[in-house]
Amino acid sequence: MQFRHRARTALAAVLLTALTLGGCSVLGESNDGSPAEHAEGGADPSKSAQSDIPYDVVPLIKPDKKYYGAAVAGAPTSMKGVDAYTELTGKQPNLIEYYAGWGDGFDASGVRKAWKKGAMTLMSWEPLDTTIADIAAGKSDAYIKKYATAVRRLNVPVVIDFADEFNGQWEKWGTKYVTPKQYVAAWRHIHETFIDAGASNVIWAWSPNIVNPVKSVKLEPYYPGDAYVDWVGLVGYWTIDEDNAFDSVFGPTIDQIRTFTKKPMILIETAAMAGERRRADIRNLFAGVEADDDMLGFIWFNYKKRADWRLEASPLALKEFKRLAADDRFGFDVRKP
Repeated sequence: MQFRHRARTALAAVLLTALTLGGCSVLGESNDGSPAEHAEGGADPSKSAQSDIPYDVVPLIKPDKKYYGAAVAGAPTSMKGVDAYTELTGKQPNLIEYYAGWGDGFDASGVRKAWKKGAMTLMSWEPLDTTIADIAAGKSDAYIKKYATAVRRLNVPVVIDFADEFNGQWEKWGTKYVTPKQYVAAWRHIHETFIDAGASNVIWAWSPNIVNPVKSVKLEPYYPGDAYVDWVGLVGYWTIDEDNAFDSVFGPTIDQIRTFTKKPMILIETAAMAGERRRADIRNLFAGVEADDDMLGFIWFNYKKRADWRLEASPLALKEFKRLAADDRFGFDVRKP
């Protein structure tokens, strides 16, 4: 949503830009092109990194329990922010969202660190300096293939969310610059390139902004099709100038999406503005996710960006969040779904 304006940290930007496509370990390879070290923590050794058998992500697409996710500074390159968030809320997130620019290398080391702790990563892949039309036309194919190969070599489950909030005019890949046809073509091309590279260990999340601020933009023309999507991710925030019922925030978007797909949904990026109402917003968040069997969970955007979305900004609301997060239905070790 336009409130957050991307949260790629300076540290991550430096590391991921410097260690790009030159055969380094961030891309899942050693300098001589051989696979990097094994990922750790998988319940089944046959599913570890470099296995000839791709990791089966099916159990993670719709698990029995809800995902309890967070987007925090520095993660997963450094897990210190995740550790602090765990201490803050009383429970470790099992889904870690981070932001990467198109052209960045795959952060295999960070993904491995998160997996070792029992968390899956979700990468929001942002084509900041490359057009959607060029991606669809194959002009980034060498990059996509190398990226997909690195993901396959690491061979732990990852979630990829490409060019989210495409239905908003505020993004470079949004409605001002990209047609639905171009968007769908780029999405399908990336997905097919990953499959051709054997990178079937990816869960693909198609993620519009909630339709409330962009009611005139219809979502179905942007949908790549069920064969190309595993999750529908919703980006939406509780703001003080709107009704705070769960159905008011997310209902119109869910209703529209359900006319063309039944894929499971997840609140891929959400938070509530600090203030007196935040406790009620948090209650509505947990209750709304819990009540819908097709809603997989949520990722809390714990940043100060245009507004202070950090839980620590509201001590009473944090206490309520911590109480609700203790529910056993939220969170699980992704290595043992």
